[in-house]
Amino acid sequence: MRGPILDTCREVVTPEGVALRLPAAGPMPRALAWLIDLALRLALLFVGSLVVGALGRGAVGPFLIMLFSVFWLYPIAFEVLWGGRTPGKRALGLRVIAANGAPVGWLPAFSRNLLRVVDMLPFGYALGLLVSFGDPWGRRIGDMVAGTLVVHDSRTPPPASTPPADALAPPIVLLPHEQAALVAFAERAPRLTAARQAELAELAGPWLGVRGQTAVQRLYGIANGLLGRRR
Repeated sequence: MRGPILDTCREVVTPEGVALRLPAAGPMPRALAWLIDLALRLALLFVGSLVVGALGRGAVGPFLIMLFSVFWLYPIAFEVLWGGRTPGKRALGLRVIAANGAPVGWLPAFSRNLLRVVDMLPFGYALGLLVSFGDPWGRRIGDMVAGTLVVHDSRTPPPASTPPADALAPPIVLLPHEQAALVAFAERAPRLTAARQAELAELAGPWLGVRGQTAVQRLYGIANGLLGRRR
């Protein structure tokens, strides 16, 4: 069951055939991250005001520059230079990425933050919140226009392992580098599309004697045999 409030996954297939599952963040964690960033920006503004206030009449110009930097350049710079994370997003385990899973660039970061003025309408991010509730991946208008997505950042990826398959002995003698390549394929293949798996497995077709998903499963079994696993 999918709902606008629940976090859902967006599936993207890269040009290399790797299937990515992007766990899109819903409105609640994004709102909490925004509140953390707001508190930090207000703190920066307060400290900066004390510093520029010492300039007397000449403080107006520096204060306006600081105000612009804190409220507009802050999110853009962090999202591009800090891997899609502002301090608030990092604290909540979130990050901004391009809709295809690539890192966010300057133009998308600028666009999504510039369009906050639209998402804020009529007040308190009401329009952005309403739109995010209706979007399957919790995007606000700025994300839709910029082609970006806020996702949960997995900081501890699970260790690579081969899929379960009965251990098999290779039909031919494999050199060490060939054994390493076969094990690497078995560990990476589950993240590829079925078509890409079969395409790579069929490179071993001349000595496997099978094709398609049968070849994939047989390579899994040989990899488990090389690793000394029964399944």
